[in-house]
Amino acid sequence: MTSDNVNGRQVVKIVNGHATSDGAGVHLTRLLGTSELSYLDPFLLLDEIRSDDPNDYIAGFPDHPHRGFETVTYMLAGRMRHADNKGNSGLLGPGSVQWMTAGRGIVHSELPEQENGLMWGFQLWVNLPASKKLTEPRYQDISAQEIPEVVPEPGVRARVVAGEFGGATGPVQGISTDPIFLDLMLEAAKSVLIPLPTKYNAFVYVYEGSIQLGLKPPRAKRNQLAVLGPGSHIDLSGGSTGARIILVAGRPCNEPVARYGPFVMNTEEEIRQAFADYQAGCF
Repeated sequence: MTSDNVNGRQVVKIVNGHATSDGAGVHLTRLLGTSELSYLDPFLLLDEIRSDDPNDYIAGFPDHPHRGFETVTYMLAGRMRHADNKGNSGLLGPGSVQWMTAGRGIVHSELPEQENGLMWGFQLWVNLPASKKLTEPRYQDISAQEIPEVVPEPGVRARVVAGEFGGATGPVQGISTDPIFLDLMLEAAKSVLIPLPTKYNAFVYVYEGSIQLGLKPPRAKRNQLAVLGPGSHIDLSGGSTGARIILVAGRPCNEPVARYGPFVMNTEEEIRQAFADYQAGCF
């Protein structure tokens, strides 16, 4: 069901995914955190891993540090083992999510727990406001069964990872930027209206098919990210073969951003301090 409300959001930019590699040579597609779209406050990075060739992912992401932001890993297929220097460990499987608040600092690894088959998922980096950058690290490891699924319109299904939609509340809680994270499936030509807080920044990433966005809709297709302009909602309609998308929105921090590799702070001095603390074994 769509709306003619003038407060509907429109697309202000379409970004194409860029093939790259990270970790120990993991092949991935980067949508956010590139020269084309370096930052969409509070979102710092979005990567998609999708391959059934183990050579593309088997080396994983060995031990590496983080400070000052959050990492979100959402799996569609495959198994990824997480472990850190504080003794935490967990397994991410199909449909599960891990929302890690790195805070003041942590060293962790993410390694495939499979030798073949499809590995498919996303990693999103979310900034922390200055007041929370040195908070204690924490994890929210959430199984597929804990994520509610709703049918807001005929031919539309939504998994609610964070935020509220369709009468369901996502299991991810207590995040500073109060995010919305939806995994949506739309059949061909089926439509849905998604309410969004007017002051939140938001994007849609199409990982299957194509989708029409807004009242004067441009079309976004697989491997394209659409940045949404201001408004109270977004109208979505599945393309000729339907669509699968993630829709993400969050409260902007509206603060200076200093970032270098695995550290995201507010000033260059804080970045230097992060390196010094890591080298001194303080994480």
